[in-house]
Amino acid sequence: MGGDRVIDGYCERVGTAPEFWGEPLNAATNLAFVAAAAWGLALARRGGRTDPAGAALAASVLAIGIGSFLFHTLATPWAAAADVIAIQVFILLYFAVVLRRAHGLSRPWAAAGALAFVPAAALLGRLLRDTWLGGANAGYIAALALMAGNAAVLGARGHRLAGWLLAGAGLFAASLALRILDERACAAFPWGTHFAWHILNGAVLALLLTGLARHGGPARNRG
Repeated sequence: MGGDRVIDGYCERVGTAPEFWGEPLNAATNLAFVAAAAWGLALARRGGRTDPAGAALAASVLAIGIGSFLFHTLATPWAAAADVIAIQVFILLYFAVVLRRAHGLSRPWAAAGALAFVPAAALLGRLLRDTWLGGANAGYIAALALMAGNAAVLGARGHRLAGWLLAGAGLFAASLALRILDERACAAFPWGTHFAWHILNGAVLALLLTGLARHGGPARNRG
C-alpha cells in the first residue's frame, strides 16, 4: 500500500487526502513542458529532415510534463518516480548530445561523460544532505553546475552554443530559487511558488533545445 500513499510535498497541496486536483496550479502549469516539447519537435523537423537526437529530446521533455502532471495530481511514490526519471533522462541525453556535437567527443566518451552526472549528483546530495539545499534540490544544483560549466568551456572556445547554455543556467537558477522557496512562502502566498518553477523550466528547456538546434547540428566525420 505504500506505493499508493499521497505525498504532501508542496505548499499548494494541504494534507494527504487523495484529491486529483489537490494541486491545480502545479498540475496545469505542466503545459509549459508540452509547449517546450512541441517547439523542440518543430526544431527537430527542419529542412525536410528530422534530427533523431532532437526528436528524442523533445519526447523526453514531453515525458517530463506527463510525469510531473501525474505527480502533482496523483501524488503517489510511483508518480514521483516517473517525474524524476523523466528529468534524469533529459539531463543525460541532452548533455550526451552536447558532448558529442559541441565538444566533439566520440559516442562512447560522450555517453560516459553524461553518465558521470549520476554519481556526481549523488555525491553532491550527500554533501548537501544536512543543509537547506539538500534533498531533491541537490540534483538540480548539479544540473545547474553542469550547464554553467559547459557554457564556460564552450565559451572559452568561442562556441556559439555557450550563450544559450549560459542563458539557460541563469533562468534555471531563478527557477530553482522559486522551487526552494515554495513551502517557505506558504504563509504569505498559499498557492506557493512551485507552479512558477514549471513555467520557467519550460522556458529553460525551450532555450536549451533552441541553442542545440541552431549550434549543435548532427555530428559528421567524428571518431
